[in-house]
Amino acid sequence: MTIIACVSQKGGVSKSTLARALAVELARSGLSVHLADLDIDQGSQVDWHRDRLSGGLSPAPPTQLYPDLAAALAVAARFDVLILDGPARATKETVAMAKAADLSILPSGASMDDLRPMVRVAHSLVRAGVPKEGLVCALSRISTEPEADAARAYVVEAGYRVASGYLPERASYRTAQNAGKAVTEVSVPTLKAAAEAVVQSLIDAIPE
Repeated sequence: MTIIACVSQKGGVSKSTLARALAVELARSGLSVHLADLDIDQGSQVDWHRDRLSGGLSPAPPTQLYPDLAAALAVAARFDVLILDGPARATKETVAMAKAADLSILPSGASMDDLRPMVRVAHSLVRAGVPKEGLVCALSRISTEPEADAARAYVVEAGYRVASGYLPERASYRTAQNAGKAVTEVSVPTLKAAAEAVVQSLIDAIPE
């Protein structure tokens, strides 16, 4: 059984987007996957899952809203992979999530308003005892290659690894998710390939 945590200091950096895509692609590979939505105030993953079921899309990994981490971990043994999607803020439970996870994904956009908080969260997790090798950044909402290169260099300079590729800033990704799809199921071939590259890199980062 593998546990993946998607955590961030702030919203709008594709945390839930990546959690959905991972859930779909890991399920597509034949694994039993459960997506645990820990943002009790929003429940956006549950809404997305309902849209996915309504659209008849497959696979549709079971998705549930949980009041806390303990409740989500209680069902972990039933699945091959448990994906934890935490609230868009850094809390004590964020540390607990990262400690419970085999891999913690920290998404970030290219602006310093995104990168600095992401690195601060990473530092705080390491100080709390989370192994640095269990953390990986994923870049999203990127407009240009130079922007991606600069963001990647910043994260690497801070001492953390970055998933290959990035999610470009495109309305097509939002349109796909509005219909219950994952970003890896977007209809535009180049955007599909970009999303697949990021998600595959994250899958490859999962410890054996």
